Amino acid sequence: MSQVSSTPKAVIFDMDGVIVDSEPLHERAFREVFAKMGFDESRHGIDFKRYYGKSDRALWLDFIEMHSPEKPLEELLAWKQEHFLTILRERRPIFPPIPDLVAALAARYPLAVASGSNHPVIDEVLAMQGLRRFFGVVVSVQDVARSKPFPDVFLRAAELLGADPRTCVVIEDSAAGVKAACDAGMRVIAITNTLAAADLTLAHHIVQGYDEIERLLLQ
Repeated sequence: MSQVSSTPKAVIFDMDGVIVDSEPLHERAFREVFAKMGFDESRHGIDFKRYYGKSDRALWLDFIEMHSPEKPLEELLAWKQEHFLTILRERRPIFPPIPDLVAALAARYPLAVASGSNHPVIDEVLAMQGLRRFFGVVVSVQDVARSKPFPDVFLRAAELLGADPRTCVVIEDSAAGVKAACDAGMRVIAITNTLAAADLTLAHHIVQGYDEIERLLLQ
């Protein structure tokens, strides 16, 4: 496996599935909210894999189109987010290699987070193990017009970093995120935390673990 071909000027992290092992927790939160609404596994009709890397809003909009629930969208968004935050605080599932990797990368590159989650969720995650101090820029789906797979969140991160998108490297775990970063003109390292390599083929590098990211960016 070769190193990133040109020297990057900045590194942008996705959060869910890269910094924190949260994709299963998002799914659990949705399933439990659906159950409280009376939609069990045979009735909710949601294929969660389709929404990896996308916003909660995207999933809820499809759910509303299918089921026309009584609660309005904003109330559904808030309900799931609060339930997810409760689970997140209990589990605190930062991937174990992340603190050391982030600290090492921050010594060499400006770092950003560009996430499909809302700011309260990002803030909760980055408060764990003192991660927030390493990221000079944090961009949420709330800060842009369109969520992944559109490139907006990555382009905004590059703008705030003062970096040409072509000089940024993105670390992602979802197909939607990989597409968004590629469409932003950035180089992409995809880690197989959430999806198989076959689902991440647009990425410039596909890795199985964080040690490979370290070799690509630090050696």
